[in-house]
Amino acid sequence: MKKGDPTEVKSRPRKADSTTEAPSKIARILGHLLTGASLNRFEAERMGDHCLPSTIAVLANRHGLTFKRRPERVPNRWGAPCTVTRYSLPTSQRQHAATVLNRLQRTRPTGEG
Repeated sequence: MKKGDPTEVKSRPRKADSTTEAPSKIARILGHLLTGASLNRFEAERMGDHCLPSTIAVLANRHGLTFKRRPERVPNRWGAPCTVTRYSLPTSQRQHAATVLNRLQRTRPTGEG
């Protein structure tokens, strides 16, 4: 039996501790919205969220947040116009959102990456 080439041996990934682990997708989106910014699905894609409406649904249904929703027309990948929703946090939701974000950053559930 041949031994494998040492360059081919894969090292085990180190477990990230809470100080080095990247924030979850939901925490990244909520943190961004807490700055007063708004997002549509194409902007969220650049932040690693491939389905912003689902992320907003989780934040609304599981965490009780309310969002402003505004339809807008933007060009799609091929330049044709399409309608998307722009999401933002109303001022009245900021304190609750900050509490949710704090909780998300302390405990990261699996499957919300």
